[in-house]
Amino acid sequence: MGCGRVRQLTELRYLVLAGQRATNRMLADMLKPLGLTPSQAEILRVLADHGPLSLAGLGALLVCEPGSPSRIVSSLARRGLVCRDSGTEDRRTIRLSLTAAGRTAHAGVVAVEHAMCQRLADIGTPDEVEQTSALLRRLVAGTPQGDALTARGESECPPSERFASTSDRREAV
Repeated sequence: MGCGRVRQLTELRYLVLAGQRATNRMLADMLKPLGLTPSQAEILRVLADHGPLSLAGLGALLVCEPGSPSRIVSSLARRGLVCRDSGTEDRRTIRLSLTAAGRTAHAGVVAVEHAMCQRLADIGTPDEVEQTSALLRRLVAGTPQGDALTARGESECPPSERFASTSDRREAV
């Protein structure tokens, strides 16, 4: 591999890192009025779209904290946003779901995600975004984060339905 290619790929690696940090900071600033972190917002979003879930099931769908997000879930439960219920078939299994307050917070998260997408839409054409997304999908393929996105179906949801609630999406099908 030539020096020019190494420089190009090194720049790509740092651009991915810088882009992730910049967009995460932007998202964190937008979520501050809701009193949520990006990780907490992701958990609310996943529970709204896929819940109720076990802690392990939730962890398998997260990018922010793959594996065991118990610390973040505990903080959301203390705030009354997430409910922990015993499983119906196995009392040892805990099922996580949103409370009424959690559903209200989730609505705020959806509004923030929409505003974030509006900001991101200003930086590139749809074709540029698709090309960049395709490259990044290949980059994360086979990683826990890539697997989580695939399991959530993030890349399969039509943009017109991205900010609809789960029930709205079911009705649209």
